[in-house]
Amino acid sequence: MANFTKLSFKKGELNTKLADLFKVMMEKGVVDALLAPMAQPKRGVMQTLITDPAHVESIDPFAPVVPVNGAKIASSITASPSGRKVAMVLRSCEVRALVELGKLNLANFEDVLLVGIDCLGRYENLDFLALQAQGETSESFLEKALAGNTKIGDTDLSGACKICEFPVADNVDLRLCVIGTADDLYIESLTPKGDRALETAGFSTGDVPAGRAAGVKQLIKSRTTARDEEFAAYRESAPSFDALEDRLASCINCYNCRVACPVCYCKECVFVTDTFRHNGDQFMGWADNFGTLKMPTDTLFYHLTRMSHMSLFCVGCGQCTSACPNSIDLMPIFRTVAQKTQNRFEYEAGRSHDEKQPLTVFENDELVEVTGQVK
Repeated sequence: MANFTKLSFKKGELNTKLADLFKVMMEKGVVDALLAPMAQPKRGVMQTLITDPAHVESIDPFAPVVPVNGAKIASSITASPSGRKVAMVLRSCEVRALVELGKLNLANFEDVLLVGIDCLGRYENLDFLALQAQGETSESFLEKALAGNTKIGDTDLSGACKICEFPVADNVDLRLCVIGTADDLYIESLTPKGDRALETAGFSTGDVPAGRAAGVKQLIKSRTTARDEEFAAYRESAPSFDALEDRLASCINCYNCRVACPVCYCKECVFVTDTFRHNGDQFMGWADNFGTLKMPTDTLFYHLTRMSHMSLFCVGCGQCTSACPNSIDLMPIFRTVAQKTQNRFEYEAGRSHDEKQPLTVFENDELVEVTGQVK
């Protein structure tokens, strides 16, 4: 029997019901703190760490915006454990990134109650603020998105979300379910830790909603089809390094994409070390070769290095595109590379806590066609 708890709500009560849920968990000692998207006083929604139950009334977990991938925030809170139990409300891409950070010892799950949500997508940050100013709410978004209508006027979801084949968060203790639930909200428990949390908070469980499996399957199918179509179109449009260089021509080496990426994990990036601090004579020499030298010089090499460094761990969140000041659509570049890299190693970023990252282990019989080994 699946463990589902139904939370029925009237129009306008979604966030109130969710606030009541987490308030009870905090008051009954299930957790000491809550990390969740929360409405901010001057508009916008940001991940917020709450330690006082009196402040949970402003949480907004289904708000269709992700200013910062929550995996980076969760890593900051848990890498050096505080000893306090924290419930963390995260989307699928955030959970999958956090799983990879855990394998790098950059996150600790011991005192964490992971709460995933069904993700219908997000808007870019400025688009979300504009929609919020027009009176759009998380409930109105969910109503439209569950009916297949994510475009509001000229504003559509981020490109990453439209082709994300992971709308349901896995590797979590609890999951907030809205897909295939007939306009109700369900809490699904997936682990003993989740079972204990619901039991301690006083919630009983029942069966899976009748339309759940079919609803999830249909959304995954439509997004996977959209993904494959976009990947095919992108690969056809960028078949060479020259085409890639054209796409990256307006890069200014601000490194925003590196900072925004939840799985770009190096404590010190080689591109901010002396390796790439060239002196004047070097610049002049390079310029002499052709008579001109585009500045900054290392834009293409920077992105190629990032691809080789983290394509195994890319979770397709699209924060790289969102962070670019020159509107370079980096997401399809990195996702198409990541798809091939991860398929090559039969690895899927964030699929399992126990699955070893390929470049951290050695297998005697891997890549034999490259190494020339005889089986």
